[in-house]
Amino acid sequence: MLNLILFDSDARNHLLPLTATRPMGELRIGILTLREKWERRLHASVSYITQEYLQEKYPIRVDAENLVVNAGILPNEALCRRIESMGRNEALLIDGELVAARLDEAQFEALIEDEEVHELQGKELDESIPLQRINHLWELTRLNEAAIADDFQLLTAGKKSQPISSTNQILGAGNIFLEAGVKMECCILNALNGPIYIAQDAEIMEGSILRGPVAIGAGAIVKMGARIYGPTTIGPGCKAGGEISRSIMFANANKAHDGYLGDSVLGEWCNMGADTNTSNLKNNYSEVKLWSYEAESFVNTGLQFCGLVMGDHAKCGINTMFNTGTVIGVFANVFGAGYPRNFVPDFAWGGVESGYRTYRFTDACETAERVMERRNIAFNELDKAILYHIYDRSAKYRSWEK
Repeated sequence: MLNLILFDSDARNHLLPLTATRPMGELRIGILTLREKWERRLHASVSYITQEYLQEKYPIRVDAENLVVNAGILPNEALCRRIESMGRNEALLIDGELVAARLDEAQFEALIEDEEVHELQGKELDESIPLQRINHLWELTRLNEAAIADDFQLLTAGKKSQPISSTNQILGAGNIFLEAGVKMECCILNALNGPIYIAQDAEIMEGSILRGPVAIGAGAIVKMGARIYGPTTIGPGCKAGGEISRSIMFANANKAHDGYLGDSVLGEWCNMGADTNTSNLKNNYSEVKLWSYEAESFVNTGLQFCGLVMGDHAKCGINTMFNTGTVIGVFANVFGAGYPRNFVPDFAWGGVESGYRTYRFTDACETAERVMERRNIAFNELDKAILYHIYDRSAKYRSWEK
């Protein structure tokens, strides 16, 4: 099996807080994560070059021959064919930036040590090969429609869908695919504008309406009467309810109640209280600015529609109202009346009325352990070490500590 090593590009810091807890290859867009896309398309075994504090959980595996690929690039058929045809000591570039390289063990070690890689020949990628890269947070939702369509073709080719119960109302049946174990009765599915993919053992409860392109992950639950507009991804183990539009939920996140989520991305283990609403359009219809950890300021997205980005383990209380273009950090806990700030730092606890204090690290870990245990997933020492690094690194944003 091909040994594939995905490396975090310079875009990694522009993708915080989502990349605070994972390598770039673990970002979900479309149906699959970036890693899963590369694994399937290249029939490869994947490991990572990532941040030092993440490396123990996501270790590098080096073989005699290694294919190194920029993790922020979305694979497609033409690009994968070109990568598979690469010879030894060949590197593909786009505007001087590394796309992929085929390296032996010695060359790889030189690359890691930031030394000159001998005999490596760089070639610019042919302009006829399409290339899409994720460089900023807002590109996840912007590129999600095409990613769902690509993954749908990848996952369903040559396979037969589970039969759809006659209690459901279906439009565009040929564009709908159900994996084994899906439970769905008395729902409306419209796939005329894009595919609908429902993974193994997911449950779509009665009265739900899905308008493609929509992806529902393995074991996810769509609550009764949910309205989901595409392009939207509900990741594995998530619970989704109310109204959701043009959004991505990574995995094991809950937006189970009424309220609106639009043009937004939720990391893993997030929980949105009942009747939480996100604004995704400014009253003056101007372009939205979003907090950037890299710039340490708000940057223009160039988009008119942009909602909420929420890091792993972040939570909000009932009736929370999020303003257009809000970033909530890892393990932030937001509650109370009024609109929270457009940027709430990692490990913040509070809201407009009460102000903010720091979510004590030991308390946060206890919560994570309880939350993950409910899904039969262990919160281990590696997870704890990663979170402590984030806790320590993000202290500079918690102004009340100074």
